[in-house]
Amino acid sequence: MTPQQFTGMCPDVVVIGGGPAGSTVAALLADKGHDVVMFEKAQHPRFHIGESLLPMNMPLFDRLGVRVEVEKIGIMKLGAEFVSPWHDHTSRFFFAEAMDKSFPYAVHVRRSEFDELLFRHAAKLGARTFENQRVLKVDMDAGKGSDMRALVKVKNADGTETDWRPRYVIDASGRDTLLSNQYDAKEKNPRHASAAIFGHFRGAQRAPGRLEGSISLFWFDHGWFWYIPLRDGTTSVGAVAHPGYFKEHRKGANLDDFLMQTIALAPKLAERLKDAEMIEPATTTGNYAYNSKFCRGDRFIMVGDAYAFVDPMFSSGVFLAMNSAFEAAAGVDLWLKGEARAAEKQFKRFEKVMKHGPAMFSWFIYRITSPAIRNIFMNPRNMWRMQEALLSILAGDLFRDTPVGPRLLGFKAIYYANCLAILPQAIKTWLWRRRNVKKAAADQVSGALYLQDQGARSESV
Repeated sequence: MTPQQFTGMCPDVVVIGGGPAGSTVAALLADKGHDVVMFEKAQHPRFHIGESLLPMNMPLFDRLGVRVEVEKIGIMKLGAEFVSPWHDHTSRFFFAEAMDKSFPYAVHVRRSEFDELLFRHAAKLGARTFENQRVLKVDMDAGKGSDMRALVKVKNADGTETDWRPRYVIDASGRDTLLSNQYDAKEKNPRHASAAIFGHFRGAQRAPGRLEGSISLFWFDHGWFWYIPLRDGTTSVGAVAHPGYFKEHRKGANLDDFLMQTIALAPKLAERLKDAEMIEPATTTGNYAYNSKFCRGDRFIMVGDAYAFVDPMFSSGVFLAMNSAFEAAAGVDLWLKGEARAAEKQFKRFEKVMKHGPAMFSWFIYRITSPAIRNIFMNPRNMWRMQEALLSILAGDLFRDTPVGPRLLGFKAIYYANCLAILPQAIKTWLWRRRNVKKAAADQVSGALYLQDQGARSESV
């Protein structure tokens, strides 16, 4: 290896993963003048689920300089609607009615287009980007002397391997959770277990006018469905349920048939799809719920889903991933500049952000199948501005000074009062959810195992 080659393979930062978190942190650090190398295991554009974004994504796009491009590939999402088989009406929420009215919309995007847009943007800002290259292992203790560098082993598409020696490593590997697995730090969420099956449809019924892009969420006996209209006229539809549902109810059906059988359990959803055609094979993904024991260490940090993920119920994944990338980039930039004290202060902020975001959404997600929470969502009231606070949370307004905290406490008080009013039913639901979580943990397999078809497309954890 020539000195020039050696220098080229000793960047300031290696970013593992070219999804929204990885591309965002790579773009921010490259724009600061750091030598950043980013590895993506696949080739863009590549399939990924998670098409619905939050209003608080939009200021992040502004800061990154990609808002116009993102809006061009997206469809406007003004709010959400909740549909329940136990209620005779639809409940609609609009982001413009949140506590801060400045963020009235988000967008839905095809993730293949969106992720590639962010990946190419990072390259434009100076990051060295590589596709079809998988990071195999990271050795943080490989360096010696004052210039401590990690050893990052990368496997190219042709099977050859290369070694990279960065000063800092950022794990944005998503649900591959490379460093968390390597350090045996990954933990199944003890309070939640879910899996999903989903597909894309042409000809699905949509709401008229400006409401066309609103996301719809349908409850059914075993979980809930998402219904996400996309700009190209297709609609993403998926069922999220406890893993045991897939094990007990599939009964040998192929994935496409099983998805349609599951959709039939939500008659109001089935009505919207009665004239629709599924245009791609059904896709599966395993247990969503996990976290890591830590999100940073000596010369490494985990962003987005590489650290934790709970459930896609409120479309929080991309926002939390990108927001974590901004917080991480601020700390890594200071560290690379030798400003140790300021970097440590920022890293502590990063840790708080990483825990706070999932925790705020998790409280709702853990209870989303509860009849008490359904009744509140289906019959919303803005007493003491609690509905506005709820909308602020659903919009992703978690990390600013918007006063949602006291209102959230009030919302929780109303929830527990509702539980007391229907105590036998609430206890039954709680026991049902607890059994499902315990059974999923005892099986030690994700719901995807019960959904596998030979050759079927799946997103693995």
